[in-house]
Amino acid sequence: MELGQRIRQARLEAGLSQRQLCGDEITRNMLSQIENGSAHPSMTTLRYLAERLGKSISYFLEEEAVTSPNQSVMAQARQSYDGADYEAAAAALAEYRHPDPVFDREKWLLEALVSMKLAEKALEEGRIPYAVQLLDAAGTAGEQTCYYGPELQRQRLLLLAQAEPQRCMELAHQLPADDRELLLRAAAALEAGEYPRCSAILEAAEDQQSPQWNFLRGEIWWAEKQYAPAAECYRKAETLYPKKIIPRLEQCYRELEDYKMAYEYACKQR
Repeated sequence: MELGQRIRQARLEAGLSQRQLCGDEITRNMLSQIENGSAHPSMTTLRYLAERLGKSISYFLEEEAVTSPNQSVMAQARQSYDGADYEAAAAALAEYRHPDPVFDREKWLLEALVSMKLAEKALEEGRIPYAVQLLDAAGTAGEQTCYYGPELQRQRLLLLAQAEPQRCMELAHQLPADDRELLLRAAAALEAGEYPRCSAILEAAEDQQSPQWNFLRGEIWWAEKQYAPAAECYRKAETLYPKKIIPRLEQCYRELEDYKMAYEYACKQR
């Protein structure tokens, strides 16, 4: 694309007329000649036009400048979203034209975010069917972009559960696993000496075979002087925290009067 064509394309994307772009610095006739390729702008003129169009000079000088017909749409949508005007953001996104390799992924993410914000408002106002419609739209948009991750999916499903509590069982099975958060909370409860709470949190974890889970579960059994189940859990987590677990295992087997295993773990400490 020639320099004049790039300037014209950028002007149209910004929604400016030739007169608006010219301002007081250049004439409309000069701009028309530049856009038609019959005149070449000086660097001073090009810098002025670039500033007016919100572009860098290099954007117009690159041989393969990437342009998008949705630049002004996305700029308006971003501005509205940042200002918490989600209705205006949705209206801007409705003007988006597909396909667009420049903005498609961001557009779908922004549409999902806007839909969820509008759904939250609809729930507050008691407009349940509309909220469900928005949340379904958010899910559809999310499927189109790699930027829509598990946290956004969790947020959407929790809002759906609020709108349709009769679907709790179905939606619960769709929730992304949150074992990392559960294990962190369990570790904090254990450190605080809240053993029943730690145990309850661990029971909610999906993966109860991981070394981290077994270590925490073993610590609870140890605190409760339940040495047999403690030893079973510790052995599954032995490679995770050997300096702490191996002495624990020696003591567990001594309490269980299994002196052969106690001796084995005593030797591992040497």
